Amino acid sequence: MAAERFKNNNPISGIMKKEVIMKYALHNAVQFNGKANPGAVVGKLIAEDPKVKSRLKKLSAEISSVVREVNLLSVEDQLYELKKIAPELLEEKKKEKKTGLKPLKDAKKVIMRFRPSPSGPLHIGHAYVLSLNSEYCRQYKGKLLLVIDDTNPKNIYEPAYKMIEQDARWLTNNNISKTFMPSSRLDIYYGYAKRLVSMGKAYVCTCDPDRFRKLIFDKKPCPCRNLPVEEQLERWNKMFNQYAEGEAVVRIKTDIKHKNPALRDWPALRINEHEHPKTRNRYRVWPLMNFSVAVDDIEMKVTHIIRAKDHMDNARKQEYIYDYLGEQPPETIFVGRINFTDLKVSSTETRKLIEYNKFSGWDDIRLPFLAALERRGYQPEAFVRYAVDVGTTQNDKSVSKQEYFKAIDAHNKELIDSKSNRYFFINNPVKIKITDSPEQFIKLKLHPDFPKRGNREFKTKSDFYIAKDDHRQFRANRLIRLMDCLNFKKTGSKFMFDSVDYAEYKKDGSAIIHWLPVQKDLIKTTIFMPDGKKLEGLSEPLTAKLKEDDIIQFERTGFCILDKKEKNRLEFWFAHR
Repeated sequence: MAAERFKNNNPISGIMKKEVIMKYALHNAVQFNGKANPGAVVGKLIAEDPKVKSRLKKLSAEISSVVREVNLLSVEDQLYELKKIAPELLEEKKKEKKTGLKPLKDAKKVIMRFRPSPSGPLHIGHAYVLSLNSEYCRQYKGKLLLVIDDTNPKNIYEPAYKMIEQDARWLTNNNISKTFMPSSRLDIYYGYAKRLVSMGKAYVCTCDPDRFRKLIFDKKPCPCRNLPVEEQLERWNKMFNQYAEGEAVVRIKTDIKHKNPALRDWPALRINEHEHPKTRNRYRVWPLMNFSVAVDDIEMKVTHIIRAKDHMDNARKQEYIYDYLGEQPPETIFVGRINFTDLKVSSTETRKLIEYNKFSGWDDIRLPFLAALERRGYQPEAFVRYAVDVGTTQNDKSVSKQEYFKAIDAHNKELIDSKSNRYFFINNPVKIKITDSPEQFIKLKLHPDFPKRGNREFKTKSDFYIAKDDHRQFRANRLIRLMDCLNFKKTGSKFMFDSVDYAEYKKDGSAIIHWLPVQKDLIKTTIFMPDGKKLEGLSEPLTAKLKEDDIIQFERTGFCILDKKEKNRLEFWFAHR
């Protein structure tokens, strides 16, 4: 389909040419998954020529006609036509997307860390902060440490250790310098705890929790706080063999009259006798998050931290450790949370649903976990670009599933479009015979932008497969086009050949549909969709040469990845349009 067919040298209502309407309709369609909006096109036309506003009644029919024509095209054809008649609009889009991260302070040597809990593998919520960490380390040639925070034995899903590291290496393109498990560092934490107790900066509290909370709320010390260091060390030793779980906790001394009650004498270590999947029952004294984080960041010489802004109080708690030990705290960048309004990303809840067989596993196509998205053909760079676009703002961001994936899909499409060859797939096929149809030999490009990749070749006569849904649209004497093939009409119960040229269809055509010739070597094909449903149909013979994990585009269906290849059957996972 040549761009020249859009040109019209006759002004519309004396104001502008059809080509102007066409370029804005194509641009709008390319931006919004192949569907142009007449209102958006009108806005662009008025911006170009304010006189249009007074002539809208006369122009509205032409605008609607052009928008309908554009919406009949595949997204690939829309992009192709836009490149022909208005490539500058695509260049503007590229310029708008040039973004970057804010510079780091004191970035002579950068060491950062990402610290997920092993309650499950990584999901799209993790992807934001991990991507920011990775991009900063890449930008400053720094080191990114993965710390799998497993100091709470009660909340560990053992397979998550391996899954988290796999997910993190995939998302960062293997930009993880080293992986740590705090459960292997207990002796280090004990050394720091004993040192702080000896310094009089920490103490072992055996108070009833309710009594302690009342005292601390009243800005009063508990009886344990000011006991001699010698007695505190004795208590410390008893935590390993005498005190029962819940009877004693190590607290960091802070300002007992601090205006924020959460910062007053916060707990650092406690007794937890739950069996740990890594260390079993070797340890019973475990650090709490704020203590292990501060110690690890000191030991690992972390220079910069990205953390959610709701951890500001935790950062202040950890500063006491740095101050007591004469260490310089890392530069901290606080960021807002991305809150998903209609998408559940809880590892704990998802794990239960997997156990109840509601999902097939963490890579179930319906789940927003990285394992599932990787299997669907998403590229890690798409999530990185999204994170960079959002940046390090402290503003919380509430997004729906549709909004989030609209952004991710746009980034992913840019990454895979040029790599993805085009093929035909017919969903729920029905056979039709087009009477008087001539024999044709049709060549279509594997990719419209890369002719050197070669062609897909079809020999056609009168028998075709079309989608059942397309078949239902036929009305008497409506001109229908088999894409890049021929035009026909339904007359009574028959389908009658009309013409071959697209120009004839342009005059009064009503729909363009996909097709496959009826032949023995078509491939049975299943496409699994993100909502759990599946499309069953046929794909062209050339798809038999694809390999598992190849990403392609089924025209008018969307980008898909070959998940499973069997004899004369292919199973694809749908990514997006």
